[in-house]
Amino acid sequence: MLEYLVRRIAWAVVTVITVSIVLFAILYAMPGDPIRMIIDPRMPPEMLEELKVRWGLDQPPHIQYFMWASRVLRGDFGTSIASRQPVILLIATRFPYTMALTLTALVVRYLVGVGVGLIVAVKRGGWLDSALVVSTVTLRSIPNFWLGIMLMLFFGVRLGWLPISGYDSPISLVLPVSSLALPWLADTMRLTRTEALEVMREDYVTTAHAKGVPHTRVLLKHVLRNALIPVTVMFFLSLPWLIGGSVVIESVFAWPGMGRLLWRSILAQDVPVVQGIVLIISVLTVVCNTLGDVVCAFLDPTIRAEYE
Repeated sequence: MLEYLVRRIAWAVVTVITVSIVLFAILYAMPGDPIRMIIDPRMPPEMLEELKVRWGLDQPPHIQYFMWASRVLRGDFGTSIASRQPVILLIATRFPYTMALTLTALVVRYLVGVGVGLIVAVKRGGWLDSALVVSTVTLRSIPNFWLGIMLMLFFGVRLGWLPISGYDSPISLVLPVSSLALPWLADTMRLTRTEALEVMREDYVTTAHAKGVPHTRVLLKHVLRNALIPVTVMFFLSLPWLIGGSVVIESVFAWPGMGRLLWRSILAQDVPVVQGIVLIISVLTVVCNTLGDVVCAFLDPTIRAEYE
């Protein structure tokens, strides 16, 4: 297990470095002079060249990358072109709101999806099973931004039960979390049902029933434990995707999160902010993927056996 953990961490570090190089190369290849987007256009050419030297923009690309990477490791993502504020400060003030939104949506999706999927697997072939198929197709075919607008109009405008924009209290999470979680909830329910049915056909489950082990214990100890392996991978991999998907949802509900900041920065061509947010999302993707692999190795002895 230790050898497996070391290998996964090593690959995670290599992946993060590769992603940072690709991200820097893409932004470096963009047309235009980034320094002209920050300074006063009336600045004399002599002062412009002096600033390029001071900020290292006169250096070769690989030197500029190492300078940028060293600043990032110190927590310095540069300065926003639009607001003239440090990028790390802009991200830090909005990151908690995005995490509150995405983590709540992820927990709702995981708990409800696993619970309903397991129940449907036990009662397969009934009306509940058919309802799951219909709901899965329906939810996955609805764009989350359209769902958010419909929920806003019905529960916020018509009934007046829930706030429709901004963040005032935890109840403000209900509509954006529902819009973000429901389309993904169908995938979790379907995957849990499929994996649970597959495990129920295994010989060790049949043997457990033959030995008189209580049905609930068989479901929790054998069926659910093994069915959770692919669902757990999906759980960890979904967090970065939810952050990316929250860009639209945060814009619909005027949520003061990182996704809305990314959207506004793209429109304003605020390269340092876009670069910082995309790098954070990329690192989260690698970290979550590594955590998912480690948890699966803990749940599945066959994965650990390959490295022992």
